[in-house]
Amino acid sequence: MNKRDSHLVRFPEHEPIHTYVHRMRSRYGETDRMGYVYYGRYLEYFEVARTEMIRNLGLPYKMLEEEGVMLPVVNAALQYKSPVHYDEQMDVHVMVFDMPLVRLHTYYKVFTERSEQPHVLGQVTLAFSDAETRRPCRAPDHFLKSLKSVSD
Repeated sequence: MNKRDSHLVRFPEHEPIHTYVHRMRSRYGETDRMGYVYYGRYLEYFEVARTEMIRNLGLPYKMLEEEGVMLPVVNAALQYKSPVHYDEQMDVHVMVFDMPLVRLHTYYKVFTERSEQPHVLGQVTLAFSDAETRRPCRAPDHFLKSLKSVSD
């Protein structure tokens, strides 16, 4: 990779172990004067899709937090390809390529019916953390078990 490409979101070379698709629609308050989704909103879309993916695994964030596990974001990167417009339906694809140990690396592609190419690419890294000590910890066994069950 040369310096010019260092800002690009890089997806792993192998197939994801899990993909979840969350459908949502852009709202008026999320767009700028041009009718495009404001760039900062995509991290919120990623959070909604990621939360729903984890819920779909049978492990809502609330349950993890009640067990003393938090998942703060430690890194985020986005690459904008083309705008999503006001009132446009989006499919936010969340992909996990590797079983997490302490960090959960999630990757994103945002699609609309208007284009076969993604409008936005993203990568967000979260760290499993002990709620009391705020120190990193291993991913809970039941989280790994649920992820493994959908990846087989």
